[in-house]
Amino acid sequence: MFSYCSDPDTLAGLQWLSCYLTTGKHMAFYWSFGTVLILLAITAPAALIFGFGGAVAARSSVLPLRWFGRSYIAIVRGVPDIAFFLFFVIALDQGFEWIRHQVLCPDWDQPIRQGNDFVVCQAAKLPLGSAPQWVHEIYGFAIAVLTFAIVFGAFAANVLFGAMRAVPKAQVETAAAYGMTRRQTFRQIVVPQMWVYALPGLGNLWMVLIKATPLLFLLGVEDIVYWARELGGAKTPRFTDYPHGDWRLWYFLALLVFYLAFTRVSEIFLERLMKRLTRGQATMGGTV
Repeated sequence: MFSYCSDPDTLAGLQWLSCYLTTGKHMAFYWSFGTVLILLAITAPAALIFGFGGAVAARSSVLPLRWFGRSYIAIVRGVPDIAFFLFFVIALDQGFEWIRHQVLCPDWDQPIRQGNDFVVCQAAKLPLGSAPQWVHEIYGFAIAVLTFAIVFGAFAANVLFGAMRAVPKAQVETAAAYGMTRRQTFRQIVVPQMWVYALPGLGNLWMVLIKATPLLFLLGVEDIVYWARELGGAKTPRFTDYPHGDWRLWYFLALLVFYLAFTRVSEIFLERLMKRLTRGQATMGGTV
């Protein structure tokens, strides 16, 4: 922070604004943009892994596995996202604590479910009450990432399942005629070609994932929406050295610009990736 910011009452104009925008809370606001980008960087491949596993399970010849895959896709896609986001955060947290409780406190003689309360021994708490604040924040962020991956993995599974079925059946039959096993055909014929059919759907899913990142705010993570609301609300001299009126409009306008710019960059990248993947691809209109 600039040295002349030590006495905000003497500042005016651009000096006041420069000091205001470099406070500790504003630095946390700027870092929160990185939180969103990290979430996307981790969640996208994780959701793709969940999706691929769900799609493979949905087309499996093993009946229980096929039921599991199709149920995963249908249930998650059929329930509002916000309901699953709030459900998984609680369910995952309690599930991890229950496992730790069984391992660390085998002599516990009280019920874990006590009415509406979920009670485990102190050693099983995640994170521990004595843990520093950054541990609590990382744990909450990790739970949020896992929740995003599970939810969006179901949508990715539906896209990949359709893409696998879109691979021309004649190619699968030709592979079988050449003596390739079902596993070899899947690995060498279906998987390499399905990405062309899956990319439009995955691209749309990526856009939806970007727009869903503000849900971090509802999951207790201090993201850009949290800080925009916190910093933009009216401030009085009693609580801050930089009092101002309700500036939430300007903060959320900054978020609007950020998301529009990010989605535009994503569109350009996806268009170029699609052109590269479809180069030489045979279509009904001829070779691309």
